[in-house]
Amino acid sequence: MIPPLGALRALEALDRLGSATAVARELDLSQSAVSRQIRTLEEGLGVALVKRQGRRLELLPAAHDYAVTVRASLERIAQASLALRIPARAGSLELAMLPTFGMRWLIPRLPDFARRHPDVTVNLATRIRPCDFAVDPFDAAIEFGGATPRSGTRRLRLRPERMLPVCAPALAPGDRAAPGALADLPLLQMDTRPDAWRDWFAAQGVAVTAPGAGTSFDQFAAMRVGAEAGLGVALLPDYLVETELADGRLVRAVDVAPVTLGAYHLVWPDDRGQSPALVRFRDWLAGQAEDEDDPLPR
Repeated sequence: MIPPLGALRALEALDRLGSATAVARELDLSQSAVSRQIRTLEEGLGVALVKRQGRRLELLPAAHDYAVTVRASLERIAQASLALRIPARAGSLELAMLPTFGMRWLIPRLPDFARRHPDVTVNLATRIRPCDFAVDPFDAAIEFGGATPRSGTRRLRLRPERMLPVCAPALAPGDRAAPGALADLPLLQMDTRPDAWRDWFAAQGVAVTAPGAGTSFDQFAAMRVGAEAGLGVALLPDYLVETELADGRLVRAVDVAPVTLGAYHLVWPDDRGQSPALVRFRDWLAGQAEDEDDPLPR
């Protein structure tokens, strides 16, 4: 059974806005009408969705999880409806991307794609965690990963992530030829790369059980600014610090070659048909990829 669309919209809005008053305002309904929509949904599903305290409606935990799935489904319906309005076009591609890599590597290349494929619209959103394609409203994503693809996905390798330890000039250790010297300095951390420093030290042949902990960040761009400010040593992709190294705002903390700890990929679910927009975007990206020996998966 598919519940009434109006009831699903009321549930999604209640989860997002937090109060029946706000839902009523957004959907142009009365509060009692919002309450009736939720009750209709409860009766149809045969489960309680809210705790009622007077006119206040509070979602139960299971209802919140349900609302997350409903939200993603409503967004996909809206996207599909928009695509129907422009049938002569190849359609749109909903793409999630890592913020820093997307802004530094992908977006500067997109004008070329737009010139080659004016009938495809690429809509971008930033995500720092891998997408759950069963829930998130995306057709594909730009993600960082290791040698093995995530279960349920296929991917195209775009470029390796080559990491350099950098810091403000005043923080550079005296012996910049010794990687082990960094273990005693504050080492800036990336939320999505919890093992990056451990793996970097291992690549240098240095056994470090507990490298110096420093401030944690959720984006490389913010970590770079923290390194410039002298908060600690940052392990950053080489493409992100070229300008800062050239003008002296940052220096290499040690004189070693960049270390590859993973790569960026275009990732898409393997249980859906591939839309014309995704196929065109994927084929174009294959020509942008740095690894010429990495075949395009079919």
